[in-house]
Order: sequence, then C-alpha cells, then structure tokens
Amino acid sequence: MQAVRLGTVPKQTLSRNNFPVFPTRMRERGILFDLKIPRLHVRVGIWWNSGNVGRNKRSAVPAMACYRVKSQHQNSKIANMNPTPNMTRINTVRKSLFALTTMLVTIAIASFEFSSTASANDVVTDPPPNIVLIFADDLGWKDVGYQGDGFIETPNIDRLATEGMVFSSAYASAANCAPSRACLLSGTYTPRHHVYAVNSTRRGPIKNMRLIPPQNRSGIAAKNFTIAEAMKSAGYATGHFGKWHSAGKDGSLPTVQGFDTTYNTFGDGQVHASASDNKPGPPSDPKGVFTLTEKACEFMQNNQDRPFFCYLAHNAIHTPLQNQTATLEKFKQKKQKVASDGNGSASVSPKYAGMVYDFDVSVGRLLEKIDQLKLTKKTLVIFTSDNGAINQSPQEPLRGSKGGYYEGGIREPFIARWPGVIDPGSQCDVPITNVDFYPTFADVGRVKLPASKVLDGESIVPLFKGKNLTRKSVFWHFPGYLNRPVVRGRPSDVRLRFRSRPVTVIRKGDWKLHLFHEAWQLDGGREKIDTNEAVELYNLAEDIGERRDLALEEPDKRDELIDDLLAWIESTNAVIPSKPNPDYEPKR
Repeated sequence: MQAVRLGTVPKQTLSRNNFPVFPTRMRERGILFDLKIPRLHVRVGIWWNSGNVGRNKRSAVPAMACYRVKSQHQNSKIANMNPTPNMTRINTVRKSLFALTTMLVTIAIASFEFSSTASANDVVTDPPPNIVLIFADDLGWKDVGYQGDGFIETPNIDRLATEGMVFSSAYASAANCAPSRACLLSGTYTPRHHVYAVNSTRRGPIKNMRLIPPQNRSGIAAKNFTIAEAMKSAGYATGHFGKWHSAGKDGSLPTVQGFDTTYNTFGDGQVHASASDNKPGPPSDPKGVFTLTEKACEFMQNNQDRPFFCYLAHNAIHTPLQNQTATLEKFKQKKQKVASDGNGSASVSPKYAGMVYDFDVSVGRLLEKIDQLKLTKKTLVIFTSDNGAINQSPQEPLRGSKGGYYEGGIREPFIARWPGVIDPGSQCDVPITNVDFYPTFADVGRVKLPASKVLDGESIVPLFKGKNLTRKSVFWHFPGYLNRPVVRGRPSDVRLRFRSRPVTVIRKGDWKLHLFHEAWQLDGGREKIDTNEAVELYNLAEDIGERRDLALEEPDKRDELIDDLLAWIESTNAVIPSKPNPDYEPKR
C-alpha cells in the first residue's frame, strides 16, 4: 500500500481485488484516510475542533468530510468531483459514534451510486489475457507425437503439451467440419443452430435410408451472437485466419460475425486465395499453413498492446494431402527404416505424416512469435481439431473416423497453455466439448453476455485450476445420413453403408449411449427403445474402442442414460426424424 496525494490517483493503486483503508497523512488534530472500493476511490477526513482546554471547557468534537477522488468519468451523484487540498464538509456531529456511523453510511451510498452510474472503464485492472485458438482440420486423437506410435512427429505440439494441460477426453460437438465450427462459434449444440452436416443431411443412397431427415442449414445465422462478437464487445481485437465453413445463405461471413480481421475465408470452405480446397497448393506452403500462420502473427503484432482473440482455423490435415518436398522425403526414408529394422510398421503414409509435420512446423512459428512479443505469460493458447481423423489415419484403439459418432469420429487432441494458471505437464480426464469454448473464452475475457444468449457449454477455467465442473453429461445429435461406409468394428450390413445414421448420443461419466432413431421411431417407440437395434451402451473406461455393447447386460444404466437423453432432446427441441422413406429398399 502507498500513500497518495490529493488529486488524480495513480492507476496502479486501483484494482478489482484491492480494497485497502490506510492513513495518507496526518493533519493538525486530525487524520485522512483513503478507501478504495470497486469503481470508487474515496478520501475521508476525521479531525477534532478543540475548544478551550481546562476546567468547564468543551472537549474535542469530531467532524468528518468525504469526497471522491477525481476520475475520468464525472457522472456520479457524489458532490465535489474535483477535489482540492481543502476537504468539503458534509456533516458535523457531536458524538464520536454517530460521526463514524455517518461516515460509513456515506461511503456505502457513494459506492452504490457510483457503481450504478459509472462506466466500466472506471475500473482499472490488469487487462485480460490474449486468446489464441489453433484449430486443425481432421486431425485425429492419435495424430500427435505425445500420444502416437512414434511415426508421426509433432515436436512443437509436444512442447505445448509439456508446457500446458492435456485433456484426454476432449471432443468435437459434431463429427464433421461445418457443424463442429457452428458449435464452436455459437456455444450451442446442433439442435439449436440446425447445422448438422456439410451441404446436406441426405448424403448417400436414398434407397438405404429408412427415415426422411430434416433440412440442414449450411451455416450459422447472421443474427447469432458469436464468440467473436462477445469478445469484441469486451474490447478484444478479433482475427480469423483460414477456414470458415460457417456461412449461411444470409451471408454470415467472419466480418459479419464479429471478426475485425479475416484472411482467406470462403463460405463453402475454400482454403487458398488462388486455389480451391481440392487443388494442390504450393509445395513450399502446403494447405497454406505458413501463410495463415504469418497472417495470424501479423495480427498479434499489430494488437500486442491490447487483448486479442486469434482464431487460426487451419485447412490441414484435410485432404488432399500436401507436403513440402523435403518433408515428404524425410518420411519416405523413415518408413523404409521402420520396415528394414523390423520393429513394426508405419501407422500412416509418409504423405500423411508429412502433412502433420509441416502443420506442426507452423505451430512452432506461431509459438515463437508469441515468445518474441513477450506475450507468453499473457496468452491462453488452445490447440485442438474440428473432428476425428480421416480413414487414412487409423485411430486404434478408437472405433470409427470422421463423420461418425464413435470415439474415432469425435475424440480430439486438446491442449491448453496459460502460464501462471495452468500447471505445466498436467492432465485432465474430465469430458469437454467445443461448445465449452464460448463460455470459457467469455470467462477468461470477463465478457458480460446478453441475458438472452443461450449457451450449452460450461467454462472449463475451473479445470485449468484443478477443480471440477458442475455438469454431468455431454451430448451429440445428428438426425441425418452421411455416406462412405464404416467397415471396421462390426460385420457389414445395411446400417454400415453410412458413416453415420440418425443418432443422438450421451456421455455421462465413463458411460456412453447411442440412441439410433430408425429403430426407435419405426419399431414401436419408447417401449422398444431398449432393443439392440435402437441402443448401444459402452463403458469407455474398460472399452474405449466401443466394441462390447452392454445395452442388454446393464439395463439400469441403459435406462438412466435413455431418460437423460430424452430429457435433453426435449430441452433443446432437437428434431427427431420420424417419417418413413417411401423409397427405402430393405435389402441386406
């Protein structure tokens, strides 16, 4: 604590958590006090008007004065906005107790009136941290060095893991690009924004679909108050770099959805400024990883003196796979060495491993820039992916891949680094999903959200600090069909002609239940919801690969999760397809 002179108060003496009361100077027969209250700095004086001393003479009588120290905003109802060395008297009392009581009441009223009229800018606090979100495309749970088999190399991502917290049960809220990004930007599950898939919910042979799926939105509505708009409202600079894939017919592009700066964004997911997603990029800049990183670094440098939110949405590792020439050669030689040593085989192709490696190099450049700007301790860095890996990267022991709601399609690598808050080298096993990003970033950025804003996620800041969350379950909802059959995990039948069919999923603790709508809606409703056709139940602690269905062996747990799932469906107004497809051909 420090004594301050009458007049303007040094900014550093005001903070949200600093409420000292201390003497600032002695006056003749009196004392001055500074009281620092949130959004208010008050100076109080108590002194004694002494009468003649001696027999039959008046004793010392206390008096007091209170005024607010001058601030930038002068709209308070407190009088004497411009203090002078002479205090303005507001009351003189004859009794010490009444004087002190009056002083405290005055301060309380002053604090209330000022806090209700002053701008939030009157609060001088340390600025909130920067937020950098590195969002990979189609990077699987096993596609990072720190938990892979050694063939894929990601030294920079591994560094981030050692410096931060690894989440072992992190999920995308949807199993492919567009809906996952809509969940991230809106902070809500798919039933609320109606983005279920890329382009259509009817992807695949119509004759194999038992139900008619609902219509799909191509992107979130422009009226949606996104995470970028929320951060911007709190004074953050906002920048988006890379893939958008969230634009609806109403033109909800990044600049409409709250981003001050955007680069290389197209509503349909195009990735290069000069080439589409399905055409090769320059060998020196595969999938634009280095250009996007460079633009993100420029944004951080230009905004280093204010809080910023940087959303770096890479187009890697999405197909077509691209590599720097030297990188591809590196992994071709590594594959040959693995084969010649006889110590196993490469888990993925050299081209896939090379794409991941080049992507990792770009992550290193971003982290290096944060270090150079001396922002490391002031920046929360999040690293994750939008959905599970493609078929070219088996995720064993996980079942399935991108597009499906088994673990291989939705479980993600996830790292959070925030020096001073997150313990280096820590791990969290609590399930989280990317609908948690919105409330987390709003929490970190001290954002005051509109009362009307609906969020399905929960801030994971308590997890950063070693605490827990209040919620018990996480959910997924996909009411459509997604083609390209799943061939691993079960005997081939008509159901496996799709990566995903209409399903709603819950994870509660270690238990995960899939409720398939075809059997539920067409084979008798709730009374038959426990049939093997409608429900699959897995204990992920014992069977992370989801290969032993316990729906019939664990009826109590099955019914508990079904009840929870049905309640969630009702609370979110989730659309359940129920109309039979007249063109369905039930051929096995």
